[in-house]
Amino acid sequence: MNLAHKLIKGHLASGNMAPGEEIAIRVDQTLTQDATGTLSYLQFEATGVDRVRTQLSVSYIDHNMLQADFRNADDHAYLQDIAAKYGIYFSRPGNGICHQVHLERFAVPGTTLVGSDSHTPTCGGIGALAIGAGGLDVAIAMAGSPYYMRMPKVMGVELTGRLRPGVTAKDIILEVLRRLTVKGGVGYILEYFGPGVAGLDVPARSTITNMGAELGATTSLFPSDERTREYLQRQGREPAYRPLAPDRGAEYDAKMTIDLDTLEPLIACPDSPDAVKRVSEVAGTPVDQVAVGSCTNSSYVDLMEVVAILKGHAVHPRVSTTLSPGSRQVLQMIARNGALADLVASGARILESACGPCAGIGQVPAHGAVSLRSFNRNFPGRSGDPNNHVYLASPAVCAASAITGVITDPRPYAEAVKVSLPERFLVDDSGIIPPAKDPASVEVRRGPNIKPIPTREPLPGRIEGEVLIKLGDNISTDHILPAGAQTLALRSNVPAISEFVFRYLDKDFVQRAKAKGGGVIVAGANYGQGSSREHAAISPMFLGVSAIVAKSFARIHRDNLVNYGVLPLAFADESDYGRVEMAHVLRIEGLTRLVESSAELVPVTDATAGLTFQAKLELTERQRRILLAGGLLRYVGQTSIAPKVSF
Repeated sequence: MNLAHKLIKGHLASGNMAPGEEIAIRVDQTLTQDATGTLSYLQFEATGVDRVRTQLSVSYIDHNMLQADFRNADDHAYLQDIAAKYGIYFSRPGNGICHQVHLERFAVPGTTLVGSDSHTPTCGGIGALAIGAGGLDVAIAMAGSPYYMRMPKVMGVELTGRLRPGVTAKDIILEVLRRLTVKGGVGYILEYFGPGVAGLDVPARSTITNMGAELGATTSLFPSDERTREYLQRQGREPAYRPLAPDRGAEYDAKMTIDLDTLEPLIACPDSPDAVKRVSEVAGTPVDQVAVGSCTNSSYVDLMEVVAILKGHAVHPRVSTTLSPGSRQVLQMIARNGALADLVASGARILESACGPCAGIGQVPAHGAVSLRSFNRNFPGRSGDPNNHVYLASPAVCAASAITGVITDPRPYAEAVKVSLPERFLVDDSGIIPPAKDPASVEVRRGPNIKPIPTREPLPGRIEGEVLIKLGDNISTDHILPAGAQTLALRSNVPAISEFVFRYLDKDFVQRAKAKGGGVIVAGANYGQGSSREHAAISPMFLGVSAIVAKSFARIHRDNLVNYGVLPLAFADESDYGRVEMAHVLRIEGLTRLVESSAELVPVTDATAGLTFQAKLELTERQRRILLAGGLLRYVGQTSIAPKVSF
């Protein structure tokens, strides 16, 4: 067996492990962050469960750090009280980015982790089966339900050779993205194996598993080996170690091989993580901003590599350079070993241990500027403005480019750089607050910006509505509902945040949806890629969108649409996409009967064009029942978990 199959089999609660079949796995751990967590915990409260039923659940504050008014602070108070009351560990603001901290302090090889953030697969670098999901799925898992998904295929990625100086783990995942594209991992787990794996420490492996999310993959996974034991031992967590590996000669549904000896520095060009070129092809491009950090590249090793390259140099006068340590642990360590002083001396600016610029929270580049980032996504508008030109590369490329002011191959700077794990990480868990010993004494604070969760009525027998917008391929959740300080402060207020739906693509969409009383969205392939934010499903639902008809969907977003009672339909013949236009009226008759009868094709009438086309309803039987009920919360209210909160 390959390792992915071993971990799934060990946690299988129901289903057949055949690709495409629905399975359910037991959940050991969950994590949330504050941009998704408030809604997730409102949903958890609605289940009526008085204590989380996982081995471990952690609530992190790492996104909404800008406190320009009371709203983010109110959400943080709510999250801290919920954690205390319901048995959840609480990571305070400033303690670090959820994936970095979880890797350091909580992730355990061989366990399952479900998180309300698409980059939860980061912990696959330590040998955990870590999966990103919508907040409602996480809430239901905390209440004791298994996590449901379609059984993925497994793609084996064989690594041979060894990385040369200036070539990093970021270049490995960029090479995978170059080969597979942002759609190429859909329906797969990527499992890394081969002799090249031994040359990668856990932070390097986690960079790779983190950006596996950009492939659309269910998750990514490394074995748990001597490098894993070494990392856990240095974190003071060696008892958590267990060796895990695929069987000799394990089979995979697909395979690729990457020769690390021949790999060179790579860069993702605007405006997609798969627009990958060799750094040498774009070298010399002027740079206005360099930002190092994010859950992808903010480890101790990443920052020490940047320090080693910058030391003795000054940041170019035209370049604004920032660094965001991934955790309080990292920040304290570089402060104590003198690296922080070297960074400040170079002219770099040190930001808080948080997501920051990656989520568009501060450091928005100048209009039309070129921003070079060690982050994971460069969709238009994600930086806070749709008119920036964002490149993605390794911390080494970022550091070299900060010195020269242009995109620069880091290899000449990195020849003398030798960075490795410290003998012992500084362990200080004072930024993590355990649950209250007396939960009954905890009174949950709820600010005025925290609003009830809107839900949908049971599925109607007939849908009719105008096409409110027609979109192309690879529409991300950043396109659907932008990130940034203005919108993130509204994550606990669905009516307010819904005013921003498609803000960058069509500023009139919201008013049109309201005027028409809702309608239908038509889109191309891979609709809903990127972030796990369920707001990109719940906000269109709130505006009356009843169905999305697309060429194909990203995994998490399709699940989120079902969870909120929005019908996800895929064109059976993609040429029909070209026949349906904006403002056409689409109609589906006998919908309830079609869903109940497990029909795989749904006839959709375009009343304006005078044609009928077929759309695929690719749902499991459980998802059909969820749709019929009007969404997941209503469904669980009819089954094993009785809701406490009425809507």
